[in-house]
Amino acid sequence: MDEAGYLRIEGLTAGYGATTILRNVSISVSKGEIVAVIGPNGAGKSTLLKAITGALTVTGGTVTAGDRNITAMKTHEIARAGVGYVPQTRHIFPRLSVRENLEMGGYSLPKKEVGPRVDEVLEGFPGIAALQSRSAGNLSGGEAKMLAIARVLMTRPSVLLLDEPTADLAPRIAGRFLEEQVAGLASQGVAALVVEQRAREILGVASWAYLMRAGQVDLSQAAGEMRARDDIAQIFLGGR
Repeated sequence: MDEAGYLRIEGLTAGYGATTILRNVSISVSKGEIVAVIGPNGAGKSTLLKAITGALTVTGGTVTAGDRNITAMKTHEIARAGVGYVPQTRHIFPRLSVRENLEMGGYSLPKKEVGPRVDEVLEGFPGIAALQSRSAGNLSGGEAKMLAIARVLMTRPSVLLLDEPTADLAPRIAGRFLEEQVAGLASQGVAALVVEQRAREILGVASWAYLMRAGQVDLSQAAGEMRARDDIAQIFLGGR
């Protein structure tokens, strides 16, 4: 892995008010790379994404995207700096069609570029390409997840943050979603940081992984090597 990376989180400390959740977290993600963050509930995984996107005040460390220090930026400024974020909840407009959702995602593009960009994005999501006129509220769980990611990709972000992309999906659908949709993000050249509870499945898709416990990185390793470890369950649960 390129340790320099494109998204660089160095010594990050953050939390809610006087309560510190993240302590000295360092993570690196290069363009064209999928990096997984796994760990038990309460490990601080989702808090990490909120800190990166400016939703939480960072009290220590830095977050850098490319050559820009985005640590102290506001959420909308971080988005304009090329950081796309797909939260765990459905991040779509249910009353709009699939195509209209994508057009909304391209709000910052010149008007003449929106239509061609919608067509370009849909090429990477054949599962919803045939559903352009369907109301987003009538999509299945997997289709809605595809749409949420596709909508964020409309503005060509350099960094993509995914928070539990398989939440609420059936196991078979979740595995296929990670293999077919999340894995394909690498070919689009983004630096993808994926928080995922289905550890074994995401480790089969990512190139590098970080295991977090109690707000800290407890293990950093090539994803395939981490997946093959005999002691990964013990580490995950807090032992060695």
